[in-house]
Amino acid sequence: MRRRGMLIAGGGLLAAPWLGRGAAGAAGRDPATLRFIPAADPVVLDPHSSTAYATRNHALLVWDTLYGLDRGFVPRPQMAEGQEVAEGGRLVLIRLREGLRFHDGAPVLARDCVASIRRWAARDPLGADMLARLAALEAADDRTIRFRFRRPFGLLFEALGKTTPPLCAILPERLAAAPGPLGALIGSGPYRFLAEEHEPGLLVAYARFDAYQPRPGEDDSGTAGPKRAGFARIEWRPAADPAEALAAIRSGDADWWENPDPAAQAALRRERSVAVGMQDPLGFVALCRFNHLHPPFDSQAVRQAVLAGFGQAEMMAPIAPPDRGLWRDRVGFFPPGTPYASEAGLEPLFAPADPAAARRALTAAGYGGERIVVLVPTDVPLLRGLAQAGLEALRRMGFAAEAAAADWAALMRRRMSREPVSRGGWSVFFTLWAGADMRHPGIHQPLRAGGQRSWFGWPDSPTIEALREAWLDAADEDARRRIAADLHAEAAAVLPYVPLGQIFAPMAVRRDILGVQPGPPVFWNIRRG
Repeated sequence: MRRRGMLIAGGGLLAAPWLGRGAAGAAGRDPATLRFIPAADPVVLDPHSSTAYATRNHALLVWDTLYGLDRGFVPRPQMAEGQEVAEGGRLVLIRLREGLRFHDGAPVLARDCVASIRRWAARDPLGADMLARLAALEAADDRTIRFRFRRPFGLLFEALGKTTPPLCAILPERLAAAPGPLGALIGSGPYRFLAEEHEPGLLVAYARFDAYQPRPGEDDSGTAGPKRAGFARIEWRPAADPAEALAAIRSGDADWWENPDPAAQAALRRERSVAVGMQDPLGFVALCRFNHLHPPFDSQAVRQAVLAGFGQAEMMAPIAPPDRGLWRDRVGFFPPGTPYASEAGLEPLFAPADPAAARRALTAAGYGGERIVVLVPTDVPLLRGLAQAGLEALRRMGFAAEAAAADWAALMRRRMSREPVSRGGWSVFFTLWAGADMRHPGIHQPLRAGGQRSWFGWPDSPTIEALREAWLDAADEDARRRIAADLHAEAAAVLPYVPLGQIFAPMAVRRDILGVQPGPPVFWNIRRG
C-alpha cells in the first residue's frame, strides 16, 4: 500500500511523498501545471450520477454544458449559439455553436445533446420536472435541438446550465444512450481526464484539450462566457490531513487549497505568498439529514423533538472560522441572502440548545431508546467536525447514538443503503450544501420530499411536492413568493432535514495564481502570473 500523509516527529513536519522537496521542489516545478487540494476526492466520476460537489467540480473541467450561469445566476448560452422560443414556451429550439468537438475528435452534434439531456434528466430532480412537461425532444438537424412541451417549462435554460449537481454534461451519444455505468470519460470541455494516471485518493490529473474552442466574447464569470485553459495540466492531490495541506500551500507544492480548515486559516493569513478569500458569497448551509424510512426518524414527532436540542450557534462553533463575520445562525430552508429566505417555524433552533427539552419531547414522541447510527467521515476535516458535534448533540438529547466512522468514499456508498441499521444502514448524516443551490425550490434538492425519488434520506411529503410543482408553474414572482412561504412552513413541520447554520468557507490561493473567482472551483480563465 502506498504511504501518504504528514508525519510529525520531534515537533517538526516531515513532508509526505507527493510534497516533493519543499520550497526547492516548488522552484523546480513545471509552471504550466496547477496543483489543487480539493475538499474531497471525486469518488464518482460520472457527471450525471452524483450530487457530490467533488464530482461536480471534476465535471466542470471535463465536460461542457449547453448553458452556463453568470454571477447573477442568469443562464447564458455556452455550447449553445442561441435559442428560439415560440408557441407560448411550448416550442424551444437550441442552436449549437460551430466547431464543438469531443475529446476523441468527433464533432458534437444535436443527437449527442439529446441523448445526454435524457440521461441527465433521468437522474436529476429538475430534469425530472422537465421530462414531466415534455412532449418530444429530438435533433431537428446536426446543430438544432428541438423541445416540445405539453406545458411551458420556464426553468429550461437554468436546468441545462445549473451548477447544482448533477450537471447536464454533454456526452457522446453512444455513451449517453448506453445502459448502465458510463463506459468512458470522453468529455466536451476544456480539459481531458487522464484515466491512466488516476489513483483514487491520491491523484486526479487533467490535460488541456487543445481542440476546445472557447465561446467568443467577454468573460461573464460564473460558468458563463469563454473558458480559456491557462494551464497545460491540472492535478488534484487530496491531502491526508490539514497539516499536509498547510505545508504544501506554504511551500508552493500546491497552488490552491479549496477549503482550509479553521485552524489553518489564521496561519495562512500570515503567509505573504498566499491569499485567503471568500469561496462563495452565499456560503454553505450545514444540515442534519435523517433517514425517513426507518425508526426513529420515520416519526415526524421524533424529528420535531430534535429541534430543541440543536442550537445553531452551538453547532457552528466547532467548524466555524474565528471571525464571526464568516458564519451565521438564524438560517432557514432558504438561506439568508436568497430570494425566499425565512426563519418561520424554526425558532427552537435559534435559541441555545436545550437537551432536557429535547429528551422530554422524545419521550412524548415514543422514542424507545433504539440504536441510531451517525455517519462520520474521517478524511474530510470540516464534515468530520460537523458530524462529531452532531453526534454529541444527539447523545445529549438521549439518543442511543453510535458513530459509523469511515473515509468519505465508504460513507458515500453506505448512505445509498435503504436498509435498517441492523442490516448495515444508517440513521443520520451531517453535510454542507451550497447556499447558491438552495436559492429556490426548483434546484433545492434537500427540500425535495418525493419518497424513494428524493435525495438520500428519502422524505415523503405530497404537500411539499405539490407546492414545489405549483412554484414551478406560477405565473409571476408574487405568486412564487407566496408559494415559497407556504413551502417553508410545511418543511418546518415535516423536517426533511434540519438547517444548522451558514458558513462562509474561505479558499487559499498562492498569489501568483491569477483569475480565481468566487463560487464553484472552475479552472478556466486563470493563469500563473
